[in-house]
Amino acid sequence: MRILLVGSQGQVGAELLGRLRAFGDLVATDRSSLDLEHADAVRRVVREARPDVIVNAAAYTAVDRAEQEESACMQINGAAPAILAEEAARLGALVVHFSTDYVFDGAKRTRYDEDDPVAPLGAYGRSKLAGEQGILAAGAKSLILRTSWVYSTRGSNFVRAILDRARSTGRLRVVSDQVGVPTSAAFLTDATVSLIERVAVRRVSLPRSLYHVVPEGMTSWHGFATEICRLAAPATRIEAILSSAYPQAARRPAYSVLSPERARVDFGLPATPWRDLLRDCLDAMEQS
Repeated sequence: MRILLVGSQGQVGAELLGRLRAFGDLVATDRSSLDLEHADAVRRVVREARPDVIVNAAAYTAVDRAEQEESACMQINGAAPAILAEEAARLGALVVHFSTDYVFDGAKRTRYDEDDPVAPLGAYGRSKLAGEQGILAAGAKSLILRTSWVYSTRGSNFVRAILDRARSTGRLRVVSDQVGVPTSAAFLTDATVSLIERVAVRRVSLPRSLYHVVPEGMTSWHGFATEICRLAAPATRIEAILSSAYPQAARRPAYSVLSPERARVDFGLPATPWRDLLRDCLDAMEQS
């Protein structure tokens, strides 16, 4: 089997890089070798690789900057995934793509499932929704995995930012009125590898293309930061603040808790508590 991994240096892509080699030939691209704003380059890479599976782990993730750079954001998150799916359909390949909780507006107060109405609040969410829609319209065999609040041992993410600030100042002010599900890149990678093995290797059909892939539980950003510091920087003082006290360019959903029930029923996604995954990530950071 031949796999094309797009976005191999991001949080999830870096985790996938080593794991996907076990399936056979792996062609990996990053920002320096594939500019997703250029449609011709995207098509050329796929046609040269001729993969059986395309995994798109690349994304424009600067949520606030996207408000000023919506065209670039839409090209990377919306148009490029659609092109990948069109090429996958031509080859008969499977395309695996990661989407986001930001396709929802946060008005709901119970967990979002895959069939709930979408209504993104900002440019980033609109671009990710466009990517989902483009993939489905292409008619390729696809798996779209929505997730949320992704973090890992590497790169820029909330866990590393909180630890850096806690260790440098000992004081934090963190938003408490936005609620979601922290998801480690390791957890998301395990689920993705399991799905590829099931669908592309064992040829087991899944009844649907869209799944929410998150661990068990929910918390606010303040709760997330509190748990990080409890485990790794216990002397830190953390003040809970409202979103209105921390203005940002892009609006965020106040409640974006995804329900993983469909994924648990259809492919056995484990019900791992998010706190356990955070502890594993912090342990790995300590050992690296």
